[in-house]
Amino acid sequence: MGKRRSRSQSQLLSSLTKKQKKHLRDFGEEHPFYDRVSRKEAKPQICQLSESSDTSNSESESDSEPEQVSGYHRLLATLKNASEEDDEEEEEEEEKDEEESIVDDTEMNEDGSGDVSVEEEAGAEAVEIQDTVALSSDREGKDGEEPPGTSNRSPEEFTDAKHESLFSLETNFLEEQSVDNCSLKALQDPFLQHVNKELKEKEIQAVSTNPKNTHQLKWPILGQLVFSSKFQKLETFKPPKDIDLNSLHLQKPLASTWTKTNSQFLSGPPKSSSFFTPLQKELFLIMNSYQDLFYPERTALKNGEEIRHVYCLHVINHVLKANAQVLGNNSRRRSQKLGVGNDDDFRDQGLTRPKVLIVVPFREAALRVIQLFISLLEGDSKKKIIVSNKKRFQGEYGSDPDERPPNLKRPEDYEAVFVGNIDDHFRIDILIASPLGLRTIIGGEGEKKRDFDFLSSIELLIIDQADIYLMQNWEHVLHLMNHVNLLPLDSHGVDFSRVRMWSLNNWSKYYRQTLLFGALQDAQINSVFNKYCINLQGQVAVRNVPMTGSISHVLVQLPHVFQRMEAENLASVIDARFNFFINKILPQYRDAVMSHTLIYVPSYFDFVRLRNYFKKEELNFTHICEYTQKSGVSRARHFFLQGEKQFMLLTERFHFYKRYTIKGIRNLIFYELPTYPHFYSEICDMLRATSRGEEATWTCTVLYSKYDAQRLAAVVGVERAAQMLQSKKSVHLFITGEK
Repeated sequence: MGKRRSRSQSQLLSSLTKKQKKHLRDFGEEHPFYDRVSRKEAKPQICQLSESSDTSNSESESDSEPEQVSGYHRLLATLKNASEEDDEEEEEEEEKDEEESIVDDTEMNEDGSGDVSVEEEAGAEAVEIQDTVALSSDREGKDGEEPPGTSNRSPEEFTDAKHESLFSLETNFLEEQSVDNCSLKALQDPFLQHVNKELKEKEIQAVSTNPKNTHQLKWPILGQLVFSSKFQKLETFKPPKDIDLNSLHLQKPLASTWTKTNSQFLSGPPKSSSFFTPLQKELFLIMNSYQDLFYPERTALKNGEEIRHVYCLHVINHVLKANAQVLGNNSRRRSQKLGVGNDDDFRDQGLTRPKVLIVVPFREAALRVIQLFISLLEGDSKKKIIVSNKKRFQGEYGSDPDERPPNLKRPEDYEAVFVGNIDDHFRIDILIASPLGLRTIIGGEGEKKRDFDFLSSIELLIIDQADIYLMQNWEHVLHLMNHVNLLPLDSHGVDFSRVRMWSLNNWSKYYRQTLLFGALQDAQINSVFNKYCINLQGQVAVRNVPMTGSISHVLVQLPHVFQRMEAENLASVIDARFNFFINKILPQYRDAVMSHTLIYVPSYFDFVRLRNYFKKEELNFTHICEYTQKSGVSRARHFFLQGEKQFMLLTERFHFYKRYTIKGIRNLIFYELPTYPHFYSEICDMLRATSRGEEATWTCTVLYSKYDAQRLAAVVGVERAAQMLQSKKSVHLFITGEK
């Protein structure tokens, strides 16, 4: 019987033309024009579809009796062994088609659906790591296969169809227990507890009206933490003294690869509690609890790489668990009989594929993140991770040592921030992007070419070095936050039976974990964290107050006069500062005796306003901003040093990107307190660059208001700042450099 059936199938296959065979491979069935319902062409067979046929499942369209096999499955089984019957020319043709379609014949859907890469959805240039990366979920169409109508994918993104199983996520990284979501360990996994938690409609409605519950705790390393939540339950915890890697639910192979990858930050023999540095341990405990986190003490010089390592571990752990859940459900669905079980048990995906978005300021940071991903996935394994376009990626994102001037001397923190390739316009896959790179894809209202669907299902958002975006364009960050987790405008071939209900309900923003790292407490960064971070698990913010300010680091002997101005509200501060400056401060410096006056202006908009006023009043001044050409900078510095120009307007962004020493300063005015506290001491110490015995005449004037409390505390310390803000006196004097 078997031989007769095999012979009949072979005859049926041989009767097909090459075009019909290709259509069969691509779509899993013959073209409707040549369709045969049964082997008897003269007598068609009438089949009644089940009610669940609209889901396009292989289970729902199969016959209810297990021993019966549908016609196209028999054809596919025959086609799989066709290499023994076809000639070599046809065999080569089939292999080429397999590489183009990327999906094995044995894993094709009934509609021949193909994979949609993240780079196609986001318009991004991808660095694809075969095992897990594009680093979104691996084949997340229905039953783990791919959405319809997207099977034509670039051949260069595929490596080797015959040996693809060697780099399969299932065989390399999945443990048996990770596929079984019902095991005790799986139920304790914070990832599953988070994504499987179902919110109720009344809880969502109450978010906008509920007061924020807060609770403060002091941790050994992070210091003062503020736990907060707008949901009814506020969960707080303290870090244990010792932690076991098994208790962290790290996915295979991270438990072994992390030890090697993180060894550069560890000292001494490895112990159960020494897989992390003290800082990393506390940060990861919060990350692994899926609470939002704001850490404002991340500096490139001190702990930047240490923090990057730990959040990359969290990212890979999250993506591997998401893939394990999808692949486990795929296996369960394939083995499940028709009509058994509930489709809601298999909801494990979002409306689009990208799960993780990492926002970094420069290409060098993106390069380091990708290198960490490869290290965490590869470790000591003999199987190397295959990274497509790796050479081109390193060429575009790496740095050229010859581009850096040999005798350039800058402060250590500058060297740490601007190491490597500092291009800030890029976007690659997981998604890793700069705010500018994302802004060019998202577009604005009225633009024809714009896309933000790829941000609809972001589950983990990391904004690293947030303070640098204040020096780039903060509006790009706000634009991004306004477009994350919106409902997509197109379905993108998603299988809605696999989409989580909270994603369909447009509640993804309540499940998104946001990790925000920066180098300072700033009102604009705080606003983003308070407004856009509404994770149901709650928020954790590090709120350590500076006891001593950066004024204590000023080395020159200098009187600092802090003058407080009054403003009715935050919106009126800009005008109040301008009027206070031109009416109270500037008249004191118009005299020719007060020459060599540098005016430090943090905001570019304030700089433009002052420049226009100085031109209108025909004051003797020069100016330098981030847009000034190199020749213009040289002329301005020369005229100011020689005293040919009485005033110089200097923007904070220019100082941030160039860190030039301005020589010839005798009088210093801070139009507004600096964004970075250490810039205050740096600018003050510039006075000693050309000391000619006029130290006794040096002056420094600082403008501040009650709305500058955070910046003021960072400069003079929290106790003095409180006194200066509450005092009836509006003028306060400090003297530095005294022995």
